[in-house]
Amino acid sequence: MARPVTARWAICILVFAIAAPLILASASPASGAELVVSAAASLTNAFRDIGKVFEAKHVGSRVVFNFAATDVLLAQIAKGAPADVFAAADEHAMDRAEREGLLLDGSRRDFAGNRLVLIVPVGRQQMSSLGELALPPFGRIAMGSPRTVPAGRYAKAALVRAQLWDRIEPRCVFALNVRQVLDYVAREEADAGFVYATDAAVMGGKVKIAIEVSTPMPVRYPVAILRGSRYTDEARAFVALLGSEAARKILASYGFASP
Repeated sequence: MARPVTARWAICILVFAIAAPLILASASPASGAELVVSAAASLTNAFRDIGKVFEAKHVGSRVVFNFAATDVLLAQIAKGAPADVFAAADEHAMDRAEREGLLLDGSRRDFAGNRLVLIVPVGRQQMSSLGELALPPFGRIAMGSPRTVPAGRYAKAALVRAQLWDRIEPRCVFALNVRQVLDYVAREEADAGFVYATDAAVMGGKVKIAIEVSTPMPVRYPVAILRGSRYTDEARAFVALLGSEAARKILASYGFASP
């Protein structure tokens, strides 16, 4: 015959029943930091790989990426969207973030470089100069909007310097980010497009680099911790990882250069 449960044992059982879920929850990886990294669309593939390295080194923490055009990300952050790290595709956007007081002091640094290229569908005849864009075969030219996309700003600056902007602008199809430009050209919905060399490599079977475009300013990627970060320690660790040998190898494998 089972012995009756005493009041003392009943209290112990009750306390354990309440405490056990809390103990398990505190031991669960879900209780770790959920680091939000807002990064330029051109960093998508490389950052996903770097995120896996970070999570392996920081068990219990998770990286959540928000990829979009740099200026779109900046607008989101300025309006209070949660983010811990901001990785931009040009210095212009990061300068704005700094002027608006969005960055944690002393956390900004450059971590990668890139090249602007003009791509065409893989079956198109090779080009010899940027000036050919003004000729009739190029009816639709895709590029990121210079108002919101760094690659678009780099492209416009290069075309202005070559005295081609006024002739080419009416033919331009402005995209939300470089990956959209890449899709337009890959699907032959545009005759040419301005993207980064790293983007062109993603769809090597559908597009090819026609010309490497010389830009007035070098293409650099800065990163910084945001002042409103909930996980500054993890954010510092992620930014530090970008300067590590492991991250440099990943970035180089996707065509990014040293800053």
